[in-house]
Amino acid sequence: MEKENFITQRTRKKARSLLCFLLLFLACGSSVFAQSKTISGIVASAGEPLMGASIAEKGTTNGTITDKDGRFTLSVSSDAALVVSYLGYETTTVHVKGKSFLNIELSPAMNMLDEFVAIGYGVQQKKLITGATVQVKGDDIAKLNTVNTLGALQSQTPGVNITKQSGKPGEGFKVTIRGLGTIGNSAPLYIIDGVPNGDISMLSPSDIESVDVLKDAASAAIYGARAANGVILVTTKQGKKGKASIEYDGYIGFQNLAKTVTPLNAKQYLEILNEAGYDRQYFADRIPGSILEGVDNGTFTGTNWLKEMTRENAPQMGHAVNVTSGNDISTYSFGFSYTSQEPVIGLENPEVKSLYERYTLRLNSEHHLIKKGDLNVLTFGETMTAGFVNSTGLGMGTGNLYWNDVRSALAGNPLLPVYDENNNYHTPLEGLDYQSVNPIAQMDYLRSRVNSRNYSARGSLYLIFEPIKNLKWRSTFGYAYNGGTSREYTPVYRLNSVNFSDQDKVTQSSWNGLQWSWDNTVSYEFTLNDFHKFNVLVGNSLERWGFGENLGGSNKGSEFNSFEYAYLSNVKTVTSGTTTVSGSPWDDGGLVSFFGRVNYDYAGKYMASVTMRADGSSNFARGHRWGYFPSVSAGWNIHEENFFKENVNFMDQLKLRASWGENGNCNIGRLAYLETIAIGNATNAAIYYFGEDKSAYTIGAYADKIANPDLTWETSRQTDIGLDTRFLKGRLGFSFDWYEKLTLGWLVKPQGLGIWGTDAPYINGGDIRNTGVEIGLDWTDQVGDFTYSIKGNMSYNRNRVLSIDNDEGFINGTSNVLTHNTTYLARAEVGQPLGFFHGYKTNGIFQTQEQIDAYTWTDPETGISQKILPDAKPGDVIFVDLNNNGTIDDGDKTFIGDPTPDVTYGLSITMGYKGFDFSLTGYGVAGNQIAKSYRNNTNTTFDNYTTEILGRWHGEGTSNRLPSLTGSTINYGYVSDLYIEDGDYFRISNVTLGYDFSRLIKSKYLSQLRVYASVQNLFTFTNYSGMDPEIGYGGGDDWTSGIDLGYYPGARTYMFGVNLKF
Repeated sequence: MEKENFITQRTRKKARSLLCFLLLFLACGSSVFAQSKTISGIVASAGEPLMGASIAEKGTTNGTITDKDGRFTLSVSSDAALVVSYLGYETTTVHVKGKSFLNIELSPAMNMLDEFVAIGYGVQQKKLITGATVQVKGDDIAKLNTVNTLGALQSQTPGVNITKQSGKPGEGFKVTIRGLGTIGNSAPLYIIDGVPNGDISMLSPSDIESVDVLKDAASAAIYGARAANGVILVTTKQGKKGKASIEYDGYIGFQNLAKTVTPLNAKQYLEILNEAGYDRQYFADRIPGSILEGVDNGTFTGTNWLKEMTRENAPQMGHAVNVTSGNDISTYSFGFSYTSQEPVIGLENPEVKSLYERYTLRLNSEHHLIKKGDLNVLTFGETMTAGFVNSTGLGMGTGNLYWNDVRSALAGNPLLPVYDENNNYHTPLEGLDYQSVNPIAQMDYLRSRVNSRNYSARGSLYLIFEPIKNLKWRSTFGYAYNGGTSREYTPVYRLNSVNFSDQDKVTQSSWNGLQWSWDNTVSYEFTLNDFHKFNVLVGNSLERWGFGENLGGSNKGSEFNSFEYAYLSNVKTVTSGTTTVSGSPWDDGGLVSFFGRVNYDYAGKYMASVTMRADGSSNFARGHRWGYFPSVSAGWNIHEENFFKENVNFMDQLKLRASWGENGNCNIGRLAYLETIAIGNATNAAIYYFGEDKSAYTIGAYADKIANPDLTWETSRQTDIGLDTRFLKGRLGFSFDWYEKLTLGWLVKPQGLGIWGTDAPYINGGDIRNTGVEIGLDWTDQVGDFTYSIKGNMSYNRNRVLSIDNDEGFINGTSNVLTHNTTYLARAEVGQPLGFFHGYKTNGIFQTQEQIDAYTWTDPETGISQKILPDAKPGDVIFVDLNNNGTIDDGDKTFIGDPTPDVTYGLSITMGYKGFDFSLTGYGVAGNQIAKSYRNNTNTTFDNYTTEILGRWHGEGTSNRLPSLTGSTINYGYVSDLYIEDGDYFRISNVTLGYDFSRLIKSKYLSQLRVYASVQNLFTFTNYSGMDPEIGYGGGDDWTSGIDLGYYPGARTYMFGVNLKF
């Protein structure tokens, strides 16, 4: 064996030597054998010389730049090809064989103002847009290597607040456009290749051509029915005429926690609990003596449960292939991608590997069936995107305080070892708390053995008939299928004396559903008197959804004690006590729509657009089903005026625009306006006894919701005024928007009265106003071979509730959010931002008894004084008596924070030099607060703390923020600003450095060979003490966020990748 190893080593050394020699030979070959010549020339455009144009010999690093007269001289090989480039002009390649002097003419590149952007049922030149839209190119999305497309939009879309809901693989994002406008579902409408209600998470970023965000009502009015929260149009890559182009993007990455918090170790924990009144003898009487001995002699420092759950260098990878081709008759675009990601927090379970996988397949094509000269009379096309997501072992709890494994880790008792002397999970220290658990065992038994598979297929078939030029009838049939299966196995377990199961359990479920849409439009574009250009569109749309069902079941007592065989068919015993079965249809419904739009422009100077849409929804009762949504917008390209051209030569564009319009929202269940009937069960009152035998009963039914036949559309009415400018030959750009968005007739379910005996109905119950500004600024330039660009954007939003149609004037959120047995945290209230944090103000910590005695209130009628907090002790929180009635009660609750930022902003910097490229992307928020709670303070004494507790009050002058541990539990029992922290942050989300080696390779087939290194989530500037300030969790309420109960943080990822183009 040693001889074989020696031979192998010698062979490897020879191979390396031979490889080095070959590389040296190839590197030197071109200079040894190629003949060189000197070439000179002039680079110009329209007769004007171009100073600083880049001249590079293709396949080498040899190059130069032109002087002030556009001249250059360069020594090159006799058969060289020169690549000539200049910012704002089309790059060209010139062959020098047989030539000594070159006159090179560069053509201006397509002006970005002449680019076309999606506007809904069509496209329009950017310079003629009169609404508030923003477009992000597919290349700017793909280069950031995010798993979810929305993650790449965070820094590039002013006015769009995008927050991840969790750092767990496969988790989505919470998206709001121009502020929260509803207490219900605030997500925008996604249109993917013309098909509504798309799932953007099932798309590969590499498949996207562009994303257009329609922010104002005028832009989104063509989708009136569900456009109140804005519209996001996604266009996937389309086929192009020309020879086949093949692209491959691949990367591998390694993930680690970017930031963590530190729980107390065992020694610190004992010291803190001793201060709280639990001395060493208390623990000695209740836990094994070996644990305390280990703490004393230093052999056991305690268990850091979060560290035990954390995985280092968790792998992530992605591969994507795109093929594009076409000719005069047909064009095609094909894409395939694979993405995998392992979690940074989770278990290494040998039975079930924790892994998120996504496969996507895309095929778009278009075929001109009948041509008449240059006119495509009849065209047929299709778009298709299919996705498959496989999630295994990712059942980690990330929800409320009762189902959150990160929280369990942070609060886990450090005195408990993970394993006992037999390498089994250590039993909990029930002598301290009979409800305590081993957090690792809890994750293993209850979360890890789960597999979920999701399938989707969506696309469209379309036919375009153009009998005469610019008169088009388009008929598009869209479809979207979603389905999946889930399987879970829970083994026999015992977490403590009250949380155990003597039988294993198998759970299976499946779901599938289909929706379709059929759109028909007729458009005609024409010009009158050479200046008056019209684009008229009319159409109708039909949608149906809900062709699907859900089926689920569970049973105990599997024949095989393994996740691999965890199927219901392997459970032989069926009893009412162990078996559950459920099944239900998908909510079905439909939408019928008619719409029209007229776009007008006069000589590119004056633009106007009028849109009208009528929608009929099955979600409302007859007489209230139809909503009508008009809009109007106008623009003025001042730079097209003669007086401007003659007097201003530094400005390329100056456009003023304004818009007004209405959109609708019907995001409620299809039976919301009806009184619905529910079937009872043994746990509620809908059971009936007949006769004296109380052991047998009959299950009945009951009304579970009051009807509201007057329920109708929620309406969003928006006004926008904007400015778009470009300066200095397009190098500098600036945009500005001011908007006011009024949401009228909230779709809300108010708090019901007990005398009703049932739930309250949905009502149109309130109004909200969002006002704000959006600013975009960009600079792009080239200095010789060095190119660079800097882009920034900023948005400000002010949100206020104007009215709530109930007697109280407010709606409270979910209770028991921060800690056990506490009241609600979030509230909607007139005059306040939607979803703000509502609780008690504090004013520091009582330092002395004299301070407590002096904190009094005097009755204005009797003149008698009394202590406001008579039971307080030094070290307790000073709660503020805001209503000045001498006691702390509900009347003292007030605004203590807002989880929605006032300001969001983004920044991107790109640089390029002779094949090298560098980019930096970042985003941030300001003016928001976070509510943080990592332990159940009111019912669990022995939960652990983080090291933050070391800054608690433990004597006069030691702290004026955190109370003592010996004080009343009321310190944490009240929802107060004690839990609130500043949530401002700026995150460097991506830094990438790459080099394109195709410059060194002379190949007619390979046009790009780029290798790069990248870091995602490099650093976050923040004062927030938690692990991650970007928190989309809202404690169960859609209309709030920023609640950190042990939030699964985002990972820092180091990536290495390659881009190939053929």
